[in-house]
Amino acid sequence: AEFSVFLEAESRLCIEWQDQMGLDVLVHGVFERTVMVEFFGENLEGFVFTKKGWVQSYGSRCVKPPVIFGDVSRPKAMTVDVAKFAQSCSANKPVKGMLTGPVTILKWSFVRDDQPLSQTAGQIALAIRDEVVDLEAAGIKVIQVDEPAIREGLPLRKADYAAYLEWSVDVFRLATTGVTNQTQIHTHFCYSDFNEIFTAIQNLDADVITIENSKSDLKLLGALETHGYAAEIGPGLYDIHSPRVPSVEEMTARFAALQKYIPAENLWANPDCGLKTRGWPEVKESLENLVAVAVNARRQHQA
Repeated sequence: AEFSVFLEAESRLCIEWQDQMGLDVLVHGVFERTVMVEFFGENLEGFVFTKKGWVQSYGSRCVKPPVIFGDVSRPKAMTVDVAKFAQSCSANKPVKGMLTGPVTILKWSFVRDDQPLSQTAGQIALAIRDEVVDLEAAGIKVIQVDEPAIREGLPLRKADYAAYLEWSVDVFRLATTGVTNQTQIHTHFCYSDFNEIFTAIQNLDADVITIENSKSDLKLLGALETHGYAAEIGPGLYDIHSPRVPSVEEMTARFAALQKYIPAENLWANPDCGLKTRGWPEVKESLENLVAVAVNARRQHQA
C-alpha cells in the first residue's frame, strides 16, 4: 500500500510538471517498472526469471532477461489501473499507455526452442492485444507499443530477412489492431540502422512512430530520402544517453533538416528515446528547450 501511494504521488507530479511545461502528450513516468521487458515477463504466464542471470545492455547498464518456457498468456490487466490513474491527473491532455511490443519481448528474453519464434511471438502479441483493448476501454486514447528490437532480430542470412520481417510486422499488427480508428497507436525504434527495415516500419501501419535520429548522426535522413514516410513521425532531436543539455538552436537545426523530407504537419518533436536513465535537472532543462523548438516551429508553419 505504501508503495502504491508513492507511485501515485510521483506519477501525479510527473504529469503535472509536463502539463505545465506545455508538452502535448504526457507519460506517467513508469515508476512501477524496472526495465521494459522484465515488467511484462513478471505479469504474463509462460515466463520465469533467474536470480543472477544478468546481461550487459550497454555501458555499465545490465538487465535480467526472462526465460520463456511455456505458452504465453495474460492472466489479468498489467497497466490499466496505473494508466487510468495517470489519465485522471490531466483533464485536457492525453496520457500515453506504454507497452513493450511482442518482438522486443521475444528478442530480449531467453526463448523456448521447441516451436518457431514466430509462434511464440504470436502468443505474446495476443497478450499485448488484450492489454491494448483494455487500455482503450479505460479511456486511454494514445497507446505506444515499443519495438526497438526488430532490427537486431534480423537473421544472419539475408535470404531469411523477408520471412522474419513479414512475421514481425504481422505480430505487431495483431497486437495493435483491436482498437478503433479514434485511438492513436504509437511505436518507437532505437539502436538501429533503419535503412534495411524501413519498408517493414512503414508496413506496421502505426499512426505515429518516434525513432532514434540524433545518436546515429542523422542517418535516418538517408532512409527518409530513399523511402519517404507518409504517416506522422518523430525523429529524435537529441541523444538521451548523454547528460548534456541540447540547445534550442541545435534542435531547431535538426528539425529544419527533417522538413526537407517530411511535411511539417507530420513531424513530432521528441528526444531520441526514453529518459529513465537521466536525472531530473537535465531532463527538465532539455524538455523546456524541446518545447521551445516545437512552439517556434508551429509559429513559423502558421505564418
